[in-house]
Amino acid sequence: MRIRPVILCGGSGTRLWPLSRTKYPKQFVELDKGHTLFRDTLRRAAQASPGETPFIVCNKDHRFYVTSSLAAEDMKGGIILEPKPRGTAPAIALAALAARDALSPREQDGDDVLLLVMPSDHAIDRPEHFIENVRLAVPLAEAGKLVTFGVTPTFPATGFGYIRTGTPEGNALRVERFIEKPQEKAARAMLEAGGHLWNSGMFLFRAGTCLAELAVHAPAVLAACERAWAEQIRDLGFVIPGPSFLEAPDISIDHAVMEHTDRAVVMPLQLSWNDLGSWESFYELAPKDDAGNAMTGDVLAEESSGCYLRSGGRLIAALGVHDLSVVETRDAVLVASREKTQDVRRIVKRLRDAGRPESEDHLRVFRPWGYYETLVTAERFQVKRIVVEARHENSLQMHYHRAEHWVVVSGTAEIEIDGEKRLYTENQSAYIPVGAKHRVRNPGNIPLVFIEVQSGAYLGEDDIVRLEDDYGRQDGAHKL
Repeated sequence: MRIRPVILCGGSGTRLWPLSRTKYPKQFVELDKGHTLFRDTLRRAAQASPGETPFIVCNKDHRFYVTSSLAAEDMKGGIILEPKPRGTAPAIALAALAARDALSPREQDGDDVLLLVMPSDHAIDRPEHFIENVRLAVPLAEAGKLVTFGVTPTFPATGFGYIRTGTPEGNALRVERFIEKPQEKAARAMLEAGGHLWNSGMFLFRAGTCLAELAVHAPAVLAACERAWAEQIRDLGFVIPGPSFLEAPDISIDHAVMEHTDRAVVMPLQLSWNDLGSWESFYELAPKDDAGNAMTGDVLAEESSGCYLRSGGRLIAALGVHDLSVVETRDAVLVASREKTQDVRRIVKRLRDAGRPESEDHLRVFRPWGYYETLVTAERFQVKRIVVEARHENSLQMHYHRAEHWVVVSGTAEIEIDGEKRLYTENQSAYIPVGAKHRVRNPGNIPLVFIEVQSGAYLGEDDIVRLEDDYGRQDGAHKL
């Protein structure tokens, strides 16, 4: 039976602010050069089911992070855009409906497909062990069991859910109970008693079994998703469920199905696993110096101990401090007691309530043609670094309120201004007056990098009138 990976990308990662933002969540953030949790998950999906196209369920704001990551891994994916996140149960229901529709008539007459459901923001140190256990779980899933994967706990974690295990069933154990994130005393008691696993949020089951169990235990979820699937539109290769999706209850698959079904079994995993849900989890996984400091980037620590210090660019100098988490990005710095890092979402809520952009946006913004990052913003001018991937171009556009100067740093740019096209190379520049119709294309095989200096009375992103666009974003077209 075929295995179709399902990758869930709905989380916003607010506890990892300021590195993770609502529009740039942790699964897409570069932890090291070229290394993201989402790309790690894509590789696990390819190992688990070679040659199968994964279904990826994500927010529309993140679609270009998904497509750029797929391109970097030389993979294709069936991308389903949630109109609004509604929890893992509706997201998995959409993937199961997509898998059912993707079956050939011959397959539909026989067995259906297995879904391997994986969150996109987990760190796993032994993917080969995970893949081996997926294969061991296949006979159970084929027999109609809902297989979840539990990680053998190594410390009394309070940031993870737990599964109490029962008697053996095949290569797995029956699930007796799901336990929410416990207090430390309860976590220690479970660790000492044994018979408990961390709930990884990963699953293997038949698409048909999943839909049948949703019909029994969460009919409102299934009904809303079926209506939304029937209302779907397809645009630029994305599948967009209809507005009925918003009628689905916001609920996890654990609460909707797994806590109620008699088909749940759990496969124990013995590996280093972490959902990286807080800066404390980063500290736990990171190598440390003799004083217990975990340091990433440009960091100096003197007479300091037990700190997590992460620099995104600027120097962090720590002197005489202990048990702190300090995380620096170009537009924000978090300083928190390590024991309080689970509460960073409270800071994000205050920023959101105040309408501060730091809660939502990162300085690097991805687009279908590449990305840009803001370097300087001040009154009446703004400076950006823009990267256009090979053989891509942005939209033909104009601005009512700003002029732009472009300076090529590397690569070759074909710049069109009011219908006239010209090639520009390193250290050459172009001027785009207010109101001029313009676009840039990268005709080369390497990324084009240029600096854009904007000047004018208004510099907002909404001062863009798109006249033509390869990605369906021109004014008057359906906009994703």
